[in-house]
Amino acid sequence: MLVGNGWVDFVVGRAGVDEMSSDMEQPYRLDGKVALVTGGASGIGAAIARELARAGAEVLVADLDLEAAQGLAGELPLGRAVQMDVTEAASIGAALDQIPTLDILVNNAGISMAADLASTSEEEFERLMRVNVHGVYLVTRALLPQLLMSHGCIVNIGSVAGIVGVKKRFAYSASKGAVVAMTRQIAVDYPKEIRCNCVAPGTVQTPYLEGYLEKYHKHEKDKARAEMIARQPSGRLGTPEDIASLVRFLCSREASFINGAVLPVDGGWTAA
Repeated sequence: MLVGNGWVDFVVGRAGVDEMSSDMEQPYRLDGKVALVTGGASGIGAAIARELARAGAEVLVADLDLEAAQGLAGELPLGRAVQMDVTEAASIGAALDQIPTLDILVNNAGISMAADLASTSEEEFERLMRVNVHGVYLVTRALLPQLLMSHGCIVNIGSVAGIVGVKKRFAYSASKGAVVAMTRQIAVDYPKEIRCNCVAPGTVQTPYLEGYLEKYHKHEKDKARAEMIARQPSGRLGTPEDIASLVRFLCSREASFINGAVLPVDGGWTAA
């Protein structure tokens, strides 16, 4: 009778055991993959860039701020900086020369504002749409040939504001709702060629959040922060790493059957 490792050796052989053990120790690997993260020089984008690099991917940190992108790329084992304005087709086109192949696209670049419908000017609405919606369209369309060639994957960074109503987020919610719709549409149009999913964060502790508090709640930051925490049942703000971990999973082979999904990472906000 075979016992212990003898049974395993009989079934899969020693090489198989070693390979199985290695896979179990290193899940969600992205070795040999090339990834591009827009808005990748700070906040959630920077955490995603670091996490994909930790998984073994070559990471292109794409950002309007080239100096910041270069600083982060220099920290990564296989990092490269790419200057990119997601709202300008010419800027994206110029970056294409540095991106001959691509396996992973993370559309992270975005902006926000706090205003209801009556307080949102046409110019502000257009600006939010230009960055958050038109930017995703321009970047994804430009890189579509590379992604089709590699049978790659796209992860769009949306928001819970694209799933549920959030007070005084009229333009932002509209733009993130469009990101959700584009995610599903790409998954439907290219179901066997590309996987496209959307991560929808709740309120995350980032430099952007601090800037928001300074702009809109300068004299009541503690109160505003407490209200943000209270709307997430877990009792805390999210971290950029919370988002980055899910992005890594969605880009891995373990997530190969996930397509067209919109996944909240919000401490239970949208479930409550």
